[in-house]
Amino acid sequence: MREKEKMLLGQKYDAFYDEELTLERRKVKDLCFKYNSIEPSNRKVRDELIKKIFGKTKEKLHVESNFYCDYGYNIEVGANFYTNHNCVILDCAKVKFGDNVFIGPNCGFYTAVHPLKAEERNSGIEWAKPINVGDNVWIGGGVTVLPGVTIGSNTVIGAGSVVVKDIPANVVAVGNPCKVIKEIS
Repeated sequence: MREKEKMLLGQKYDAFYDEELTLERRKVKDLCFKYNSIEPSNRKVRDELIKKIFGKTKEKLHVESNFYCDYGYNIEVGANFYTNHNCVILDCAKVKFGDNVFIGPNCGFYTAVHPLKAEERNSGIEWAKPINVGDNVWIGGGVTVLPGVTIGSNTVIGAGSVVVKDIPANVVAVGNPCKVIKEIS
């Protein structure tokens, strides 16, 4: 089985030294560099390129520069998607955003999981867990979302939060670790 197949199945795979994955990361990083170099006023070219980077998109998406990802093809965004400056999506596993998702500046979505034992970690082995964000979600600036997390629809994640476990729908959640502080009625 190829390392890419293992990655997509959530199994342990060689992230550092596999030639196919290295070439795919290099290709999308070149596309991100190009995207981040296009003038903000040149929306048509920017929109065309970000749609080439992302695996699946719907209408009305806006991604501010700078934007970075690992593969791109594992990213799905719904309609009316917006992310502010300096978004990083490490998409070794699927990262799916619903409709009407708004993301503040300096946010990161990280699917990669690394071994705790140094010798295994140093070998380049990792695995990945998907991230799912529902519809009508607002994510404040400086938020970090870790592997395997689901954020329910109609939820607000407060600025600076570190989301380490699932957050239900219709709530406000904040902190490190991120916790529900109130329901939205």
